[in-house]
Amino acid sequence: MKSIYISVFSLMLVIGTSACSDLLEQSDPNAVTVDNYFKTENDIQLAVNGIYQSLRSSDAVGENSGLYTDERSDDTGTNDNQSNSGEPFQFNNFSLLPSNTWLKNHWNALYQTITRSNIVLSNIDKVTFADAENKAKLTAEAKFLRAYIYFQLVRKWGDVPLVTKQLVTTAEITQFTARVKKEEVYNQIVTDLKDVIGSPLANLQTGANVGRVSKAAGNALLGQVFLTMATTLDQSGKAANLASAKTYLEAAYGMKNFGSLKEIPFTDVFDVSKKSTCPELIFQIVNKQGDLNYSSSIAANTQAKGETINSLKPSTGTGANVTHDLVNDYETGDLRKDFSMKYASDVTVQDWFITKFRDASTTAGINGYGGNDWVLIRYADVILMLAEVNMYLGNDTQAIVYLDMVRERVKMPSYAVSKLDASYSTKYPTLKLAILHERRVELAFEHHRWFDLLRTFTTQELVSYIQSKKQLDFGNAKLSNFSLKDRYYPIPFDENKLDPVKMYQNDGY
Repeated sequence: MKSIYISVFSLMLVIGTSACSDLLEQSDPNAVTVDNYFKTENDIQLAVNGIYQSLRSSDAVGENSGLYTDERSDDTGTNDNQSNSGEPFQFNNFSLLPSNTWLKNHWNALYQTITRSNIVLSNIDKVTFADAENKAKLTAEAKFLRAYIYFQLVRKWGDVPLVTKQLVTTAEITQFTARVKKEEVYNQIVTDLKDVIGSPLANLQTGANVGRVSKAAGNALLGQVFLTMATTLDQSGKAANLASAKTYLEAAYGMKNFGSLKEIPFTDVFDVSKKSTCPELIFQIVNKQGDLNYSSSIAANTQAKGETINSLKPSTGTGANVTHDLVNDYETGDLRKDFSMKYASDVTVQDWFITKFRDASTTAGINGYGGNDWVLIRYADVILMLAEVNMYLGNDTQAIVYLDMVRERVKMPSYAVSKLDASYSTKYPTLKLAILHERRVELAFEHHRWFDLLRTFTTQELVSYIQSKKQLDFGNAKLSNFSLKDRYYPIPFDENKLDPVKMYQNDGY
């Protein structure tokens, strides 16, 4: 894995300010061109490493990208006065404008990863490989990473430009500066991921390869894709999509190398010393403790003033804000609450902040160069998706078995016992809401919540769900702002203006 965070893709990659320049990475005229770059297997290897490297960005899907997911949900938010007057606050205040520069940066960063993937896939056949299996593995990795990012895009924006090759000419750029229907995007994601699970990749990556794509990751993601299609696309395909979701999620689950989830303490998932050996982890962005460039900063960034639980780096701010709505959603005795958050008593804070991602080691030091890996896929997520799929298929008994696996690990009562508790049964009167709750408290701050809400509710149901919450639990963010338009983000203004017809704006913006 060392090569991923040290050997950065050596091509000059420049992201511009429009879709034209996003989709065509431009290079320094004095640098080696893409066409002349790929000569050896190692050139392809470095290029694939460059795709992984692009994931790390806070504007992409890295550990500090919560603005684009959790802060859009009911879990966290930007709640200080300075941010309230700025663009980050628009995300959790549901007042997002197409001109928002953070939104534009996110779009650009996601398409940068896709561009890097397309460059590899468009040039890999030019290189002679001594080992055909290595070529197949690198191809599968590039396809997985492209699919992973398109899955981000299609859930956030709906119809988006779909590019699956390196663009060279102006005519090609013009042709692909156009949104295509989300169903077509999903079809491409499925195609890529089926190639991944049919590849010679390892079922799970170990040792130096931790952080690289595996078949388990491919199956888990494909299962989630089909589950999302079943719950958000035309309902005529719901049964088939649910059946496929079950197939691939079970395949991912069958690749685990542990007996039952309760064998893995919840805290082990986030233990820096166990990040390369914890059997629950399926796919993660690897960080290097103590390293200026490739360390983790989330422990320090989320810590509140006066606290040392996360990092030895002194904090002067309020840390990562946690909504009281989430705080109140934890059941009494749930150890995940005490591990995931803490109340900061400093007079300038006096509120909850995130403690789930910690590294207060001397190696991380006072600069906060933590060693936390950023986990993108893990088995508790897969297990709870299996609960969800079985619930939708009408097999509540099996769904509850999966739900109880996660609850048993943290010594919470079984679902059958919990239903007898008036408080629990009132808050979660259906199995569907019980699963949504369990995903919330299990996966808090791991950037799943917004997508879970989109998958669980229709847009109108989501409006009612958000607006039914107590405004007092959300600080300055106005829940009354949430409306039908907030199902999707607006197309960034600079993209829309390129071709208002082909890059049409989402409704309500």
